[in-house]
Amino acid sequence: MFGLFKKTSELEKLQKQYEKLLAESHKLSTTNRSASDKKVAEAQLILEQIEILSSK
Repeated sequence: MFGLFKKTSELEKLQKQYEKLLAESHKLSTTNRSASDKKVAEAQLILEQIEILSSK
């Protein structure tokens, strides 16, 4: 209940975005391989940002 008004941190937002991109990539992997590879590349960039934020 106390978590209702808690703002999400930048790290949590990036993690959600990373998971979303990987899920989209997985769906696309069966139909459009190049689009899937683009989503993986985007997810990799997000992962690098996550690593930078978590090391601070």
